[in-house]
Amino acid sequence: MTEDIHSLASLEFIPYIDSEGKLPDFVQGKIGVYAIFDNEKVLQFVGYSRDIYLSLKQHLVRQTQYCYWLKVQTIDKPSRTILESIRSSWIAENGSQPQGNGVEAAKWNDPIDTKTVMTAQETANYEGIFADEIAKDKLLKNVARRVENEIFSLLKARGVTEEIRFNPKLKTSGLLDLKS
Repeated sequence: MTEDIHSLASLEFIPYIDSEGKLPDFVQGKIGVYAIFDNEKVLQFVGYSRDIYLSLKQHLVRQTQYCYWLKVQTIDKPSRTILESIRSSWIAENGSQPQGNGVEAAKWNDPIDTKTVMTAQETANYEGIFADEIAKDKLLKNVARRVENEIFSLLKARGVTEEIRFNPKLKTSGLLDLKS
């Protein structure tokens, strides 16, 4: 391998959100591996990406409460083998698999399924709709909007000023994912 694997311990902690409310722009368009830590600097997730910045933005909206600190190693040329080696090395160095790479992986990697956070009233209304797909879509879209507003409130409370736009086409399916 031409790339050196830096140990996780040797890398500096970087704030997830800077004093301006932005994600670290030096990772924009960069290929590499990143480790996400909570407020107590406990490792939550290790991932890799062809554009670290876009991935960090996705994780921030999906798991706001765990995104406080980062460690990053970039590489020059995309190589899944190198990226996976770095990720494996960091997880091994941590001594245990972070929740975001294990039981909680879907919450970190997949679009937010708002059906899983419907209120009792929303669930009853949804289950009460039988043949009317348009009504079901409308209800799911409203649930997605409610969850989207809750996420925006969390981000605002954290001082995030980054532009966040969800894909409107997914809302009728009850899913929230960033518009790329």
